[in-house]
Amino acid sequence: MIDIDFNLQPEDLLPKLDRFWRRSAECLDSIEASFPPDSETPVLTVEGQYKAQGWTEWTQGFQYGSLLLQFDATDERRFLELGCQRTVDSMASHLTHVGVHDHGFNNVSTYGNLWRLMNEGRIAEDHWQRNFCELALKVTGAVQASRWALTRDGTGYIYSFNGPQSLFIDTIRSCRALSLAHQLGHTLMGEQDACINLLECLIEHAVSTARYNISYGEDRDIYDVRGRTAHETIFNAAASGEYRCPSTQQGYSPFSTWTRGLAWAMLGYSEQLEWLETRTDDELEVCGGRESIESILQKAAEATCDFYLEQTPTCGVPYWDTGAPGLAKLGDYLDRPADPFNAYEPVDSSAAAIAAQGLLRLGKIMEKKGDVELAKRYRQAGLTVLNTLLQEPYLSTDSAHQGLLLHSLYHRPNGWDHVPRGQTVPCGEASMWGDYHVRELALYVGRQASGKPYYTFFGPISPTH
Repeated sequence: MIDIDFNLQPEDLLPKLDRFWRRSAECLDSIEASFPPDSETPVLTVEGQYKAQGWTEWTQGFQYGSLLLQFDATDERRFLELGCQRTVDSMASHLTHVGVHDHGFNNVSTYGNLWRLMNEGRIAEDHWQRNFCELALKVTGAVQASRWALTRDGTGYIYSFNGPQSLFIDTIRSCRALSLAHQLGHTLMGEQDACINLLECLIEHAVSTARYNISYGEDRDIYDVRGRTAHETIFNAAASGEYRCPSTQQGYSPFSTWTRGLAWAMLGYSEQLEWLETRTDDELEVCGGRESIESILQKAAEATCDFYLEQTPTCGVPYWDTGAPGLAKLGDYLDRPADPFNAYEPVDSSAAAIAAQGLLRLGKIMEKKGDVELAKRYRQAGLTVLNTLLQEPYLSTDSAHQGLLLHSLYHRPNGWDHVPRGQTVPCGEASMWGDYHVRELALYVGRQASGKPYYTFFGPISPTH
C-alpha cells in the first residue's frame, strides 16, 4: 500500500520540477536529432536510445505533444515552433486513421494542445491556426466514434483495433477526442444522413467500460475484487452483442490487473468528470441526466483509484500486473518500495505517471463535492507518486539516455521490452507514453505550485464557442 505523505505540497516539488524540465529539454533535443520528419516513430528505448516498434502508430502524438508541453512549462518558444511544425507536417494521417481507437492519444496531444494554448492566451490568437486545429479535433472525434459496436442491452462502445468484439480499458482516456469534438459543436454523420451525437457516444462508451471492464465486487462480479480492471472485454459481435468474458493483451491474465490499464481508467474517468462539469444539464438529459452519469463515472474513478492505492508498493510505483506470477517470490512487496532491478517481475513507471494524475484530479473533484478526507487522500497520494518519479532511480539523469522516465514497460507478454545484460527482467528503459504523461503530470502540479491556471485538456472555453 502506498505510504502517503500528507504533508507534501506542490510548491515543495518546485526545485525537482525545475531539474525535471531541464532534463526533459535534453531528451527532446536528442530525440529530434535522431528522428527527423518522415522517419519511423519512436516508441521505447533500447540501451537508452529510442527505437521504433511496429504495432499501431499510437505514440507519434506523444513525441510531438511533448514539445508543446515543454513550451507550456518553460516558455521556451523553440519547442512551441517545433511542435507546431511537426504537427502540421506529420499528424494529418492520424486524424483519419479508421483502424485504431487511439485518437485522443495522438491528436489531442498535438492539435488539442495547440488549441488549448491559444484558448489560454499562451500563444497569439490566429484565425487560421484556430480553424485548422478545430477542424482536426472535429474530424478525429468523429472518426473515433465511427468504431462503434453494441452490447446486448443496446449500450454502445468504441471497439479496439482487435475488432468489434473488443472493448479496451485504454480507450476511456482516449475519449478526450470525442469530448473536444462535441465541445466544438460537431456531430458524426452516418448512413442516410443520420446525425450521431458524440456526447451520447462518449457517455455510452464510458458506461459500458465501467460496467464490463471494472469490477465492484457486486452483482455480476460478486466473486471479484472492487476496482480490479480487465484490459479487454469480449462480446459476441457476430450476433447478439452479449458479454462473453474478460481478456487481456498486455496483462498477465484476464483475471489479474494490468496496472497501466488500471491507470488509464483512473485518469480517464477523473478527467471526463471534470469535463462534464462544463456541459449543461440539458445536454446531459438526453444521455440519462447528470446525476446518473456522474454517479457511474465517479464510482469507476473511486474504485480504480482505491485499488491502485491498496495494490501498489509504498513508493507509489506498481509492478506491471497485480497477478504477475513472480510477485510471489518477492515476499511482502507491497510493504516496501518497488524494486525495478529485482529478478522476477518488472515495474511500470508509466502506469505510475498516468495514475498519479488520475489521483490528483479525483482529489480535486472530491474537494468540490465537500469530501475533505477523500480529497486529501487522493491528492496527497498523487503528489507522493510524483515525488518518487522526480528522483532516481526513475528520473533519467544520464545525458546519453534519450528517455526521461526510466523503468517503463510496454508489452511483457510479447517480449518487446529490453532486458539489460546482467538482468532477468526488463528495466532501465523509457517509453514515449511514459515520458509524455510524466510531463503532463509535472505540468499539472507545476501550475498549481506556481499559482497558474488549472490545467485541463479542454482548457478555458473560447469566447467564440
